[in-house]
Amino acid sequence: MTTKNAFVTIAGRANAGKSSLLNALIGEKIAAVSKKPQTTRTRITGILTKNEMQYVFIDTPGIYQAKSRLAQHMTKTASETVSEGEIILLVADCTRKAGEAEQALIANFRKSAHVFLVLNKIDLLRDKEKLMQTISDYSGLYPFEEVLPVSVLQNDGLNLILQAVDHYAVTGPHYFPEDKITDQPERVIMAEIIREKALTNLNDEIPHGIAVSIESLQERESRAGEAILDISAVIFCERESHKGIVIGKNGAMLKKIGEQARLELEQFFQIKVNLKCWVKVKEGWRDLESAIRNFGLTSK
Repeated sequence: MTTKNAFVTIAGRANAGKSSLLNALIGEKIAAVSKKPQTTRTRITGILTKNEMQYVFIDTPGIYQAKSRLAQHMTKTASETVSEGEIILLVADCTRKAGEAEQALIANFRKSAHVFLVLNKIDLLRDKEKLMQTISDYSGLYPFEEVLPVSVLQNDGLNLILQAVDHYAVTGPHYFPEDKITDQPERVIMAEIIREKALTNLNDEIPHGIAVSIESLQERESRAGEAILDISAVIFCERESHKGIVIGKNGAMLKKIGEQARLELEQFFQIKVNLKCWVKVKEGWRDLESAIRNFGLTSK
């Protein structure tokens, strides 16, 4: 069998649905998803192998106005990843007009790149004439190979994306085992699952200053011989006043975050999980280069 591969960069503004698209294409949840900006902070690689084809999707942080060192690293990561891409999916919310974020990404496309415009959230657009106008507006910004209207939420149009990418796949080896779905280390996946639950449950201000570190990880057997994964995690926030909110009254919020995370961790890793979470304060860590580096959030 002659094998082929395609390395595909997924780019777009914050909240366009990039991570949801990655998860849907892979068929597994490997990237944190929420409606809040800064959900994706680093490059995330998802791998899909179908017969002779292996797709390697690279999800990038969303583009938005950088107000902290962390945001600057995120914007740099997105720009650098896009500038290296040969096949690019520019994911855009079809209910919003193209803006500075999209134009900034387009400016980084290499001339030889094959770029597809993926207009997401078509399920929210009742007036199809507006969709045609959006397509026209984007087409004036860049000569896209194809425009692919999709609804990630309804799993509508995803096969069209794979078919479009297939045209530019190259003959070559599969770089990852067929059963591998991401190159993310287990600790990173665990931390992201916990952070996503914090994003989901906390108010708008606090999640931007949340980071999660897996402090210890150990597998053991219960007395009954059942495998158990012990995970110890620390949720870092930027202010002392935020710590109490993350913990909640009588520990209710932290318990809720931990319980939701534990259930998803068990589903993902297919093992019983004993998760313990603590909350610590690291003042202004998003503007501290050492902290950003320690959390693995630098652009390199």
